[in-house]
Amino acid sequence: MRRGVMCQLDCRQGRGMSLVGSQGDDLLAPFEQYLCEKGRGVFLPSVPITVARGPARIDVMGGIADYSGSVVFERTLGRAAVVGFQPRPDRRLRVKSTLLEGLARPCEVELSLDDLRRGEEPLDYGSARSLLTGTDSDRWAAYVLGAVPVLEREGVARLEGGGNFLFWSDVPVEVGVGSSAAVEIAAMFALVRALGVRVEGERLAALAQLVENRIVGAPCGIMDQVTSALGQSGKLLALCCQPCQVLGLHELPPHVGVFGISSRVKHRVSGDAYRSARVSAFMGLKIILTEMQKSGRTLTERDHYLCNVSPRTYAERFRAILPDEITGRQFLRQYGETTDPVTQVEPDRTYRVRLGAEHPIFENYRVERFIECIGRARAGDRTALVEAGGLMYGSHCSYGWNCGLGCEETDLLVRLVRQRGPEEGLYGAKITGGGSGGTVAILAEKAAVESVHAVAADYEDATGISPDIFEGTSPGAYAFGTREYRLQ
Repeated sequence: MRRGVMCQLDCRQGRGMSLVGSQGDDLLAPFEQYLCEKGRGVFLPSVPITVARGPARIDVMGGIADYSGSVVFERTLGRAAVVGFQPRPDRRLRVKSTLLEGLARPCEVELSLDDLRRGEEPLDYGSARSLLTGTDSDRWAAYVLGAVPVLEREGVARLEGGGNFLFWSDVPVEVGVGSSAAVEIAAMFALVRALGVRVEGERLAALAQLVENRIVGAPCGIMDQVTSALGQSGKLLALCCQPCQVLGLHELPPHVGVFGISSRVKHRVSGDAYRSARVSAFMGLKIILTEMQKSGRTLTERDHYLCNVSPRTYAERFRAILPDEITGRQFLRQYGETTDPVTQVEPDRTYRVRLGAEHPIFENYRVERFIECIGRARAGDRTALVEAGGLMYGSHCSYGWNCGLGCEETDLLVRLVRQRGPEEGLYGAKITGGGSGGTVAILAEKAAVESVHAVAADYEDATGISPDIFEGTSPGAYAFGTREYRLQ
């Protein structure tokens, strides 16, 4: 844990209270200010408060192919979620959201630690999910409190008493920049550090993903959590999602940056379109695995990731055997369930299996070529940036055509970027994350910031929607560390 110079921040406001802890962290300034003004309504005096920060992310390439084992290429944003945790002597768990204060829904959730256990054993995931998400108005708290049952069920740590959580964020929700992962990483990291448990970054990301998959019930891949945990300011993280291997951190050429423009059309990873695209990909994988076994091949762990099928092998051996469409009932009768642990085939739904399988296979190829292009660009080949932009446009097209995860507003943003093009320093753009709205990532010259803002202005003129622009980057949770405060 990083410990700054212990000092008193003058924020008593006539109430005889001061905040003791690290000073000078601009990235935590709003959270510190809240502690100064309202902290004693949440936290006990003199008891340490461990604070962690999980940044949002921009998905540059790879996106939803993560669940098929693709390489993905991600960068942290300047926006982040911050969670403070303080142990308390009783067995109560209390979480407060600063974002919901003053709104017509609860901003605090409280329960007993014993509610998350059955005797001495932690609740199974299904029961924990029912408890923490059973009330829509309280569902937000599951992203924070979900860390408790996950840590216990996975044998990482066990709470012996209760705790107070405070949650703050400036990340907009449901716009495809990993807002939920930012909360999960901040909560999980604050909790393990407060408990004195050492957990490596990849492991912490996997635990946070369990919160999303098993507690919240959203079938996300792991790229958001890994980026939020292990990303570094200004660098792009390459991750092979088989299941979680960081391949390295890459720098863009000094004159090149990544921007994001939110369409302000909300997307949800738990939505029908995303779930259908994911199930279709796993259906394709099951058919391919069945064909491999028929040919006498002994399956390996590597075979269970669709992205390990090369585009050429897919075209020559497997494309023709995948159905354009099939109902869930037909598939289950012929092949049984898929190997996906977080989704199920719905008998009455029709799935586009061939297109769903093609996207991750070709996306993995695009990501690997994109990383090569960035390396060439760093060596001075400016044509490589145009090639990289073309790969982004290909990814965007596949999101919409193959996966059914496009939308008119993000298509418009991508067209507007393409119209201005390299002549104005804009090389490429694509929909990000789970698609179906959300944010468009833009590869551009840093000096082209005016062109990025012009795209946003054109979008507002055409739609009447004022978009959010993401600029800047910040350290991941592990690079930032944790901070400790006390109210006095």
